[in-house]
Amino acid sequence: MLADEVAFLLRPRGGGWVIDATVGMGGHAEAILSASDASVSLLGLDVDPEALARAGTRLAPFGERVRLVRSSFRDLERAAGACGIDRARSILLDLGEQSGRGFSFQKDEPLDMRLDPSADASAAALANRLSEAELARIIFEYGEEPHARRIARAIVRRRPLARTGDLVAAVRSAVPRAAWSRRLHVATRTFQALRMAVNDEPGALRQALAQAPALLAAGGRLGVISFHSGEDRIVKRTFRALEPAGFAELEPSPRQPADDEVRENPRARSAKLRVLERLP
Repeated sequence: MLADEVAFLLRPRGGGWVIDATVGMGGHAEAILSASDASVSLLGLDVDPEALARAGTRLAPFGERVRLVRSSFRDLERAAGACGIDRARSILLDLGEQSGRGFSFQKDEPLDMRLDPSADASAAALANRLSEAELARIIFEYGEEPHARRIARAIVRRRPLARTGDLVAAVRSAVPRAAWSRRLHVATRTFQALRMAVNDEPGALRQALAQAPALLAAGGRLGVISFHSGEDRIVKRTFRALEPAGFAELEPSPRQPADDEVRENPRARSAKLRVLERLP
């Protein structure tokens, strides 16, 4: 997603390290390495061992230019230091979700949503344990869902929930049919909210943003792709706060996908890319 923009804005013009702190399946890493010369190396981080294995296969043609490490982006500084990296030419954070462990409502999967499969609480555990008031807060705050209270009430009434289909059914029963969007699945916001809560994504983002600027070399760039307005606000405020310290956002408004990319991948419509540069 936004692969061309990422490759153009984040490929180093000279040698050095790129850190893809959310390497996923390796798509952005491949685009950056393909656009860079052989003096550029890449450190890819991810908490998901499945994703790392797939990224390893995809990035194998780049050989020793690639190092993959199982780590959360919230531990960016520690992971970079363990690999002997004190400065990076580019750092990328892609905050988009993946499918396969209950991230998607398009398939009936176990209601998991953990990016790190060894983490304690799954989405099912949260949905079945939290109070109705806390569920409503999460769904409203992280999902920006106007029917959060009704959905939380339906979840509590239908407990225990075990699969994505159970959660979809709860949302469908709670949201009036007249309020269903033609463009957005009725359960999208609720799934997003639970995924963010399970993985403490806002907390991880704040921790990563506190570490990444100090890792940038002079002229280095930090790119963040967000899919949620709350996350984009965190990124925007952080970038603006860093301006007096010798940083500048490349553009005042975020880059967004072109219409053809949105047609091919409807989830791309909410993606926003902001890029911060450390001034020479």
